[in-house]
Amino acid sequence: MMYADIIVDISHEKLDRSFQYKVPEELEQEIQVGMVVTIPFGNGNHERKGYVIGLSDKPVFDTARMKALRGICNSEETTEARLITLAAWMKNQYGSTMVQALKTVLPVREKVKAKEKRYVVLNISQEDAHKLAEELESSRCKARARLLRALADEKKLDYTRASRELGMTTSVIRPLLDQGIIRVTQDEVYRMAVDGAAIPRESLPVLTEVQQAAFAQITEEWKKETPRPVLIHGVTGSGKTQVYMKLIQQVIDEGRQAIVLIPEIALTYQTVRRFYGWFGDKVSVLNSRLSAGERYDQFKRAKRGEIQIMVGPRSALFTPFSRLGLIIIDEEHEQTYKSENSPRYHARETALYRAKMEHAKVVLGSATPSLEAYTRAVQGEYLLVKLNARFADRPLPEVSVVDLREELKAGNRSVLSRKLKDAVEKRLERGEQSVLFLNRRGYAGFVSCRSCGTAMKCPHCDVALTEHNNGRLVCHYCGYERPRVEKCPSCGSPYIGGFKAGTQQIEQILRKTFPKARILRMDYDTTRTKGSYEKILSSFAAHEADILVGTQMIVKGHDFPDVTLVGAVAADLSLNAADYCCAERTFQLLTQAVGRSGRGRRPGEAIIQSYHPEHYSIQAAARQDYEAFYQEEMSYRVLMDYPPAAHMLSVLASGENEELLDQGMEYLAKFVERISAKYRIHVIGPAYATVGKVNDIYRKVLYLKHQDGHVLQDIKNKTEKYIEVNSGFRKLYIQFDYI
Repeated sequence: MMYADIIVDISHEKLDRSFQYKVPEELEQEIQVGMVVTIPFGNGNHERKGYVIGLSDKPVFDTARMKALRGICNSEETTEARLITLAAWMKNQYGSTMVQALKTVLPVREKVKAKEKRYVVLNISQEDAHKLAEELESSRCKARARLLRALADEKKLDYTRASRELGMTTSVIRPLLDQGIIRVTQDEVYRMAVDGAAIPRESLPVLTEVQQAAFAQITEEWKKETPRPVLIHGVTGSGKTQVYMKLIQQVIDEGRQAIVLIPEIALTYQTVRRFYGWFGDKVSVLNSRLSAGERYDQFKRAKRGEIQIMVGPRSALFTPFSRLGLIIIDEEHEQTYKSENSPRYHARETALYRAKMEHAKVVLGSATPSLEAYTRAVQGEYLLVKLNARFADRPLPEVSVVDLREELKAGNRSVLSRKLKDAVEKRLERGEQSVLFLNRRGYAGFVSCRSCGTAMKCPHCDVALTEHNNGRLVCHYCGYERPRVEKCPSCGSPYIGGFKAGTQQIEQILRKTFPKARILRMDYDTTRTKGSYEKILSSFAAHEADILVGTQMIVKGHDFPDVTLVGAVAADLSLNAADYCCAERTFQLLTQAVGRSGRGRRPGEAIIQSYHPEHYSIQAAARQDYEAFYQEEMSYRVLMDYPPAAHMLSVLASGENEELLDQGMEYLAKFVERISAKYRIHVIGPAYATVGKVNDIYRKVLYLKHQDGHVLQDIKNKTEKYIEVNSGFRKLYIQFDYI
């Protein structure tokens, strides 16, 4: 016997309120998760429609009291049904509960009231209103007369405005309402993320010859019966956005809709203005600063077909479009496309699955594609389209790499090298702008030598060791530990330790070094409030500041024509992260940063400060040479069996009891080793996570590596069942993550 878990109201915040029904034998072969079914509901057995969110051969309560569903609505493949099917795929692919997956993909209506606007409407003719107003005035009912005259002119007045400007109190309006002369209506008003009416419209830009060739290459691929996903690899400033716009316009002309994913940090006022300027009220925008009501209203507009384009971070992927035709993922290499909450989905893979379900196309774009995406393109799984020149043939910036070891030898202990300081001074004299960034956040733990640049690394995993408060250096992949070093093992220098500077300290140094310069700082602390991103960036765009200093958020997705200098204060901060992807992240960050300079008519310059100027990621970034970096980095990935050369699965467990966590992870490691012996899976750990304890919750991680991703999927499924049947794991929170 088969049983179906069914939810009735998928817009309600309590999505975990499901009901189990028997599946009639004749429907067992046909029924699937996501389908719309008819069910008897309530004491009166009224027929209602519901959505199948799970199927099982085990009943959760007495079958004698369980009702059977009545039928499958084959003609009703709704948007919600497709999103539920997507949630089921995410549950199986990434290892989460169905409830977690549903709350990720469905625009749930939380406890937010609909925003309404009240109006006073005239119920009689304009002529009668004027006559009645004269009578009321002669009877000294001047407030009612004033209201009627205003309504005779406009027929409909905003209630708040009428109260404020016309003195419309309850005693004034009540007799008119009772006599049916006027009525009060309420209209639902959307909470809008952006005032699109305030943004001037623009015509779509004419594509250059190179852009037109790329557009033609993509549309030719789309003519195939099963078109491949497209990866646009374009240098910074090559005009990928213009190609996106042309593709979106084609999809809209076909009566379909488009989702444009951009990293949260790149969702700037510039991006918003571009989309609204080109497509007007066909566009809606999501971002993390919106209220719950604003987010829900945008999804509601999408479901009603009132918009055709949704722009936003990875959550915009679940926009309830009924005629989805295109998903664009801009800057596809960004880490923000990977969810940190269960299900730990990646927007790229999830977009590909949704597009396959809905017969939509997928376009990825980046100047520095992820190794995973580029490898698929090289292997022919994706169509690779290249834009090798900047828009209007503007030259790429001139890039210099400064060796901070030499600066130290020359007696310069400042975070600003002599070359960078001189370059900033020249920009101030010429009235040009500079951007200085520090990739500080998340990279505070590594230890390196200030004399020779050597970083303390794990001998087994080729990642930086992290310094803990107890003085130990720890690898968060395999658990290797060693005592803190007092002298550099390479050169013997005592100048060894963690990098201490932050954006606030650099801002203070800049103010002291350049007292007349106008300086803005943009980092986590200065962008906590709603609208703070737009305020800082619009001020800088309006030339109200000479120098913009901040974290990596300032060097992505921005286009400032007067910026002719970009300075990377310390490239090594990302290069020495406790992550096998650190070289890739460094190359991407520096290449994107360099690309912010010289985007206007004046030539640009970029200065990269590093203790490892000879490192291949820094050298390739300086040359803007993606191919050279890709070949070098892939050789290391193949050697170490890291993605995309192999597949990797992490099992992250957390709990309040450290002893129970240790025991549980050891059991998991032994279980995995036992069931995977025939596959020769490489098991690493368990070890403490990068942050081993958060709010008194301990965290440990186990890594599994194998050439075949399906093998890891099978291991994950078996491990999930093992966890489910062993009560000892109930006090631990366990997540699975494909890396």
